Amino acid sequence: MHKDSTQRASVLQHVSLNVRRLRHAADMSQTALAEKSGVSRRMLVAIEAGEKNVSLTTLDRVAEALDVAFSDLIQAPDARDPSRINEVAWAGTIPGSKAVLLSKATATREVEQWEWCLQPGEIYPSQPDADGWSEQIYVFEGCLTLMLGDTPHEIAAGEFYMFASNQPHAYRNDGAVAARFIRNVVI
Repeated sequence: MHKDSTQRASVLQHVSLNVRRLRHAADMSQTALAEKSGVSRRMLVAIEAGEKNVSLTTLDRVAEALDVAFSDLIQAPDARDPSRINEVAWAGTIPGSKAVLLSKATATREVEQWEWCLQPGEIYPSQPDADGWSEQIYVFEGCLTLMLGDTPHEIAAGEFYMFASNQPHAYRNDGAVAARFIRNVVI
């Protein structure tokens, strides 16, 4: 089985378990959830059975009807860190086409999205942000060294890292090629 297919199968299982669990927690029948979400009961039965490749729009409608976040439906039920999702939420018909929800964070005001490029040897020191702020880093080229205090964390291309940014931190490129990454500041 193609790796994307395996990942998609696991997220369908997660959706199946989570929809059923959250529906029961809300004391709703499948019929009531169908009426509230506008998703057919037949579709909900297939979703809860893990048999249906469901669209992101449909999952959004189910999440809203259950009064939960979209990520609550696709995250592994036994996840230790609720902020790290790292699940394939959509897979296309052509192998390799996919959307992966990496992480989530609660924002009180806004989220800033930045594209960064640090050349070899470059360092950017940052002062601590206000309490409650966090950052999400996704490296798509090279390798980034994230310093949290005196502790280095290497983030390679294709990896991501989340941290509370109310502590001294710095971004450093110790490699031989440019480090390119996306930085989301959650305020």
